[in-house]
Amino acid sequence: MAVTKTTVYLFADDYRRLKALARTTRRTTAELVREAVAEYAQRHAPGVRPASVAAGRSGRGDVAERAEELLRGLGRRK
Repeated sequence: MAVTKTTVYLFADDYRRLKALARTTRRTTAELVREAVAEYAQRHAPGVRPASVAAGRSGRGDVAERAEELLRGLGRRK
């Protein structure tokens, strides 16, 4: 997977903790930052909607209020 170089400014205390964690886990600080960003983005990104959501949009704003009226008789044989 391709990576993009960026600059991130961290508070000194956070950077020291990050460096210590990197040493104890034998990973680079960059790996830890990428992992943290990926987890954050996954958790906070808007969910992906199926393409079928809103595919049958009626263009009317009162459908929910009229649901009972609109569905009356549905499923009955004529």
